[in-house]
Amino acid sequence: MDLDKLDRRILAIVQNDTRRPAELIGAEIGLSASAVQRRIARMREEAIITAEVAVVDPKSVGHPLTMIVDVEVERERPELLASLKQWIATEPLIQEAWYVTGAGDYVLIVVARDVEDFEAVMQRMVTQNANVRRFQTRVALGTLKRGLLVPMDPSAD
Repeated sequence: MDLDKLDRRILAIVQNDTRRPAELIGAEIGLSASAVQRRIARMREEAIITAEVAVVDPKSVGHPLTMIVDVEVERERPELLASLKQWIATEPLIQEAWYVTGAGDYVLIVVARDVEDFEAVMQRMVTQNANVRRFQTRVALGTLKRGLLVPMDPSAD
């Protein structure tokens, strides 16, 4: 799907506040509310907008630890990688997962209540995925930036 300037402006707005009424978005960019709604619906259908979620502070709900975990696999066989990817996708404490180049194969962002909670997740990962060779953990001491905002250049077509 090709995005025009108005689509990009809508995306910039809804990324910051998905609850903003179409009337206000339209007033800001010069479209009717119904035109804004049609464009948003089209972007949802085309999977440009993939989700609309509430961003929750992990600390405020009892998950004060954030760990960055580098995971190295034993073999790159597709069925073994698929199994590990499925396990990662279903583990609720894993917030983000990246398949990467470099020394490791995956980088995971994991939240936990405490060290024991984190250790239990890593034990499950290793015991349920024989293909995991090793993992290395870094503890996040603070959060400088967290988000999923994709920069929108409204002048691009």
